[in-house]
Amino acid sequence: MKPSLQLKFSQQLTMTPQLQQAIKLLQLSTLDLQQEIQEALESNPLLELTDHEYPENDSTDKSDQNNAKTNDNSATSNNSDRETGLSGTDNMDTHDALEKGDIPDDLPLDSSWEEYLGSSSAPIKMIGTNPDEDYVFQGETSDSIQDHLMWQMELTHFSETDRSIAIAIIDSIDESGYLTTTSEDILESLDDEDVDLDEVECVLKRVQMFDPVGSGARSVQECLLVQLRQFDANTPWLEEAKELIQEHADLLGSKDYRTLMRKTKLKEDQLREVMRLLKTLNPRPGSAVSTKEAEYIIPDVNVYKKNGLWTVELNNDALPALSVNETYASLGKTSKNPNDSQYIKSHLQEAKWFIKSLESRNETLLKVSHCIVSKQREFFEKGPEKMTPMVLNDVAEMVDMHESTISRVTTQKYMHTPRGIFELKYFFSSHVATESGENCSSTAIRALIKKLVAVEPAHKPLSDSKIAQVLAEQGIQVARRTIAKYRESLHIPPSNQRKSLI
Repeated sequence: MKPSLQLKFSQQLTMTPQLQQAIKLLQLSTLDLQQEIQEALESNPLLELTDHEYPENDSTDKSDQNNAKTNDNSATSNNSDRETGLSGTDNMDTHDALEKGDIPDDLPLDSSWEEYLGSSSAPIKMIGTNPDEDYVFQGETSDSIQDHLMWQMELTHFSETDRSIAIAIIDSIDESGYLTTTSEDILESLDDEDVDLDEVECVLKRVQMFDPVGSGARSVQECLLVQLRQFDANTPWLEEAKELIQEHADLLGSKDYRTLMRKTKLKEDQLREVMRLLKTLNPRPGSAVSTKEAEYIIPDVNVYKKNGLWTVELNNDALPALSVNETYASLGKTSKNPNDSQYIKSHLQEAKWFIKSLESRNETLLKVSHCIVSKQREFFEKGPEKMTPMVLNDVAEMVDMHESTISRVTTQKYMHTPRGIFELKYFFSSHVATESGENCSSTAIRALIKKLVAVEPAHKPLSDSKIAQVLAEQGIQVARRTIAKYRESLHIPPSNQRKSLI
């Protein structure tokens, strides 16, 4: 075949760098967005944080008057610009920059840009505290179980050999307080011919007596027995508790109380007293020392009820307010050096696009949050049991956007409500048909299962079939295997493991 030229027409969607930046900012969480803003501030000299300065007044009266005016202006601004309620007078902008791509390619360089992310909050003063009172921070305990045991080992009289054995044992203890290796492996790691296995076992028993008692145990059975040996010999039901753990640990773990009573010759009241004693033990001694670092969630949206209406507003305090440095922007017109002028103009354009992308992100997030609150009004009024079934397509049709955009804006975004902090994804769930022809949310079914399990009798917990029967009486037809799936998702054990005599 001979080479030839062909003219072909095709249509394709091209994503501009500005649109790619807007999509990237849309799917970032609050913490990631804060980092992205910080990087933009460091790389672009025309971006700056908006400072809010409050003038100092000599008289108290003038200060009060200024504060009153500031509060009035802030309230007016919040009602008009930031506050979005579920009333008919609310005006929502239906402009979808990400979907329609109608953002202009070039923005006028002499345009005036206002801040879009809100003002920074004023310092909070504690009410009712003594200004002369000096509080001293005394620190916090963040030692691991190994540090805690090592500190006790330093206070214990050990020989050099026993000290080496104790260090090897403590290094092999996990966060739960259990020994993760065998005595033989510890003996081999010492590489000392003068040390035998009996000496390792002797040091291990001494370590197990450290606080918390039971640390270094090789099994739950050994851990509980070590703790029981610390009780006074005259403790009621102590011998029976030791017998249960030594001889019937498998039946105790499966909560087969009927077989336990038959083999131990104990009556139900007596077995109940033994179980009360066992309840005082800690099967995870390391949890008494090891503390996990607190994980903080910064909500993106605040929801509260005001004048009988559910109000949605952005959490402006979570993000800094950005603006264009007008001093540098004006140099782009007056600079005689073409390279400097081009540098300033290009960075000015990037700064404006960045602020515009943040504005588009906030508008889209506010629209979606507004739709969620309006759709899930029953949830906010009455709780999870009244959750309405909702999928991404429902919100996409309400705000005239694509499902992929709704998925991006609801991922790793959190809503602060009177009922707690929830991820926006929490409000989306599948549905189950009811006898009345209506649909019930799977989240509502999980809440009903959790409620039924919370009030069930301890000696006779509800089985999955019984829970399905109770829900059927309420008009919700759910299969037993579906109940089991929802129960497992709630980390609720089966009925035979929930049975208890106490």
